[in-house]
Amino acid sequence: MVPFLRHAALIALVALPAGCSVMSLNPSIDTASVGASASAQEVYGYVRSSAGLSAARPDPALEKAAMQQARYMAETGRMVHTTGRGRDFSTRMRQNGVEGPAAENIAHGRMAVAKVFQMWVDSPPHRKNMLDPRFSRYGLASAADAEGRRYWALVMGK
Repeated sequence: MVPFLRHAALIALVALPAGCSVMSLNPSIDTASVGASASAQEVYGYVRSSAGLSAARPDPALEKAAMQQARYMAETGRMVHTTGRGRDFSTRMRQNGVEGPAAENIAHGRMAVAKVFQMWVDSPPHRKNMLDPRFSRYGLASAADAEGRRYWALVMGK
């Protein structure tokens, strides 16, 4: 097992149950919203500290933007960075009061927080986003479609 994943799996077992709440917005969409960012704090902190960077902190505006994305992907079954009707990433950031540089990682699948972060760490473009020294805040969210497939969005900002 990859050293990061071994460490992250232990963190996720402790952090995920306490920090994640599930609510239903629509009978076919199950969302994990409030607290998803907090549940990733140790895992994401470990990723950044392993690269000599300070930990990023959860941010409500970035989590809201991430939740909008996760819900949209779960509702449409599409992995995209837009939320329809001309709402691209920059528009979504502006509408959520996010100023300055920002980036987004998305993923899908039935997995725990540690696994989704491991996937992003293993992908050079996603890893680059997570290790961007300009970013000091983040928001993580996920939503499940009717079949239980989870869509993840991580938004990082200054």
